Amino acid sequence: MKRTDIDDAAPIIDRMLAMLISFVPAKGRAGSSARVAVGDVRAHVRQLCADDALGPPLDDCFTQARLAGVSWQQIEAVRRQVDGEVPVTLGGTLVKNAGARLCLATIGEIVSELTFVSRQQVNALKTAMLPPFQDAEEIAADDMDQATFQALIRLHGALTNHLVATALPLPQMVQYQFFSILPSLVVSHKLYADAARADEVVAENRIVHPAFCPLLGQALSK
Repeated sequence: MKRTDIDDAAPIIDRMLAMLISFVPAKGRAGSSARVAVGDVRAHVRQLCADDALGPPLDDCFTQARLAGVSWQQIEAVRRQVDGEVPVTLGGTLVKNAGARLCLATIGEIVSELTFVSRQQVNALKTAMLPPFQDAEEIAADDMDQATFQALIRLHGALTNHLVATALPLPQMVQYQFFSILPSLVVSHKLYADAARADEVVAENRIVHPAFCPLLGQALSK
């Protein structure tokens, strides 16, 4: 990469990694490994760009962040920041596109290990992931980058198939209404014939005080 490209690309990488590391937990061995990986890339980013050796260390930063517990929503926030960058050189554009694609790949890995409780959760995630993948696929197609385009299509398809298969056995969220204010234990017993699911009712409806549940709410269909 030439110096003008490096001058354009290096700040993009630094901002991307600064946001990524802000989501990493401050404690724990996994968090420490992520901070070391990110710090090393940020310290040597210009040399890595000059040597065209940025790929593996940058990929490791996202891997370590994922292992440290960074969520898919946080990785999506990083992707949105990268997507908002306005590079002026070929090198900067390549780095921007690579960063966005790396975010999508990391999201795919995170989602594959998630546990969902309802079909609505799965459908919401599937809907949220559609525009980012479409944008990345369009950019790869415009660049006539067939290999990247096919890889994005395969990743998008695999993620969608996984979410569809995951959603099939899950219950749906349904609306309920009572005619008096009840404690969560009573609501849970009436809905599920099991008072032990009171905490679930509170969490699903963001109830402030479990002794005074709103008349309207939502619950799992089973």
